[in-house]
Amino acid sequence: MTIAVIDYGMGNLHSVAKALEHVTHENVIVTRDARRIRGATRLVLPGQGAIRDCMGELEKTELRGLVEELLARQAKPLLGICVGQQMLLDHSEENGGISCLGFLRGEVRKFPTDMRDDRDNRLKVPHMGWNLVHQHHEHPLWAGIDQDEHFYFVHSYYVDAADDATVFGTTDYGRVNAHVAIGRDATFAVQFHPEKSSRAGLKLLENFVQWTP
Repeated sequence: MTIAVIDYGMGNLHSVAKALEHVTHENVIVTRDARRIRGATRLVLPGQGAIRDCMGELEKTELRGLVEELLARQAKPLLGICVGQQMLLDHSEENGGISCLGFLRGEVRKFPTDMRDDRDNRLKVPHMGWNLVHQHHEHPLWAGIDQDEHFYFVHSYYVDAADDATVFGTTDYGRVNAHVAIGRDATFAVQFHPEKSSRAGLKLLENFVQWTP
């Protein structure tokens, strides 16, 4: 049993791998070898930085086609993290607009520059730090995690999914309701960083390791 963290040059790869090792006795590898990725029992697609760079590196490492094939087949569980979530959508507004993998319908949108809370206080962009996540639909990865639990975020763009059935978690930041957990079939993806989210984040990773879609 092997969990492969897909290494296309972008993302908090080793922190994610260490967190996974903490919650499982399964073999965890960080790799860009297509054979090892195909042979893994579970996959993690991380991402960090600008989405144009992430998509570009996915192309440069010749892993885009493999990732698209694995998403289409849905033969094994896959967890997307941060930009690894955003990449699953149709399109992102970042970097002047860029097409993404199109696995799930929807857009990645930029937080407004003049973000305000309900008391009209100015909010910072990027959205950075702890915020609660509301479980919009039930999912096995929420098992043992309290409703409105706090997770750790760092992002300036957020997912706006087109199909409510694919939205499993939301977070309010100012007047924006961001879709921070999305999925379909054997794929689940989150905007927050489970590897930085203390007990709740480790529990989500543990649930992923045990998940049989």
